[in-house]
Amino acid sequence: ILRALRDDVIDIIATDHAPHTFDEKNVPYMQAPAGLPLVQHALLSLIEHVRNDRLSIEQVVQKAAHNPAIRYGVQERGFIREGYFADLVLVSPNQVTPVSHDNVLYRCEWTPFDGTTFSSRIQSTWVNGNLVFDSDQVIDTHTASALIFNRPN
Repeated sequence: ILRALRDDVIDIIATDHAPHTFDEKNVPYMQAPAGLPLVQHALLSLIEHVRNDRLSIEQVVQKAAHNPAIRYGVQERGFIREGYFADLVLVSPNQVTPVSHDNVLYRCEWTPFDGTTFSSRIQSTWVNGNLVFDSDQVIDTHTASALIFNRPN
């Protein structure tokens, strides 16, 4: 998968963020609902690949922000540009993030990254220019707005 990302065979990185409970997932594979709770740690996992020279930071930005906006025609998002919505994440590259079931923000209260320590930390997050997360604290959860798509029908 990493080779396909580096070689541009795969052009988008995304997560469906499927926060099923641990009990829902703890059944035989074919009976379990698809997906995992990943959104809280998705960017940190990508930064680990950058830190370990598996991907470049430019590839992560292109595939996780620019390409989805381009592919789906998402208006005024996916880039840092004047007039665009300010959807931003500030990463502290030298602060670690230990992950456990006890410190996740998911309502399902578990993570497949339990026991992992990431080499960086999400410091702050903005949605539509509004600070929504700062230093492990959710500030506001009502600042989202509908996406506008500029795609031919």
